Amino acid sequence: MSVLPKYLPRSVECLHGYTGKKFTHDLIAGLTVGLVALPLAMAFAIASGVAPQAGLYTAVVAGFIISALGGSRTQIGGPTGAFVVIVAGIVIKFGVSGLAMVGIMAGVLLIAMGLTGLGAAVKFIPRPVIIGFTNGIALLIASTQIKDFLGLRTPPVPSEFLLRIRMLLASASTARWQTVAVAGASLGIILLWPRVTRRIPGTIVALFLSTVAAAVFHLPIETIGSKFGGLPRGFPPFTLPHFRADQILLLLPSAFTVAFLAAVESLLSAVVADGMSGDRHNSNVELVAQGVANIACPLFGGIPATGAIARTATNIRSGAVTPVAGMIHALTLLAILLVAAPLARFVHWRRLRPCSS
Repeated sequence: MSVLPKYLPRSVECLHGYTGKKFTHDLIAGLTVGLVALPLAMAFAIASGVAPQAGLYTAVVAGFIISALGGSRTQIGGPTGAFVVIVAGIVIKFGVSGLAMVGIMAGVLLIAMGLTGLGAAVKFIPRPVIIGFTNGIALLIASTQIKDFLGLRTPPVPSEFLLRIRMLLASASTARWQTVAVAGASLGIILLWPRVTRRIPGTIVALFLSTVAAAVFHLPIETIGSKFGGLPRGFPPFTLPHFRADQILLLLPSAFTVAFLAAVESLLSAVVADGMSGDRHNSNVELVAQGVANIACPLFGGIPATGAIARTATNIRSGAVTPVAGMIHALTLLAILLVAAPLARFVHWRRLRPCSS
């Protein structure tokens, strides 16, 4: 029996019987989730200690590859909150070049996991472990965003949780009301907008309104332009990472961590997608796709990627029926990089809180 059908991507399977009606559903879903992914991709990159465009490059490259080669009909791939703390630590200790090596090494490990059938074994990880781990990451991410949400003026913030909280409390008097107002209003819109309508995501409304406010009223708040110099316009640049053989053993634990996280979160996201869409994903094919994506991302200036639960759910709610929607989501972000990147300089960067994946 040929091995090929066993590892056939769902995108190829879905080509049979693909119609114009399905494409319309996928097009609407892809455009919607692409716009939702725009602020999230930049937010996760900033929180990870890299430039905002690294998150967009990851969403474009990994988003397309994971949908094209993956084992789920509706999975959306890209940067997520699960990697923030780990990526930030790698960047601090080994730099961006070390992060690129970790991404490629993790990609190789993911491919090996998929080809050896370990995708089915991940489902035996105890649920309390996953819940505790993901909630711990959420708490750490939230603690890193308090400074920016309040606009605090502080010395370099410690990486240790308790020391970080102590410094934030000591600097509470430096909060800037303009920053708090914009960040609080954006958060309120995201939380309350679903009561108005679910057809237009609240993140899109909050991003649009806060960006317009920053540009029109010249608010004294930091934006993507003032903090990072804006986003470079054009295709993600292809660059070969600088490999150092002497760092392979040092980076191996980080690579195993990234690979494990990518496997767990992507398969967890795929299970959620199955429950919402009535589909059944192929876990081993999904892991191979995740591996290929994580090898490719560092070559285009990206960071580690995996399946994104919140974006996958948005994709399904928006009517996606095949992986074409995920590929359109990636192309939507690419179009923004090619055409609308200069407008991103007005985006209030403190509004980009990585509150979901």
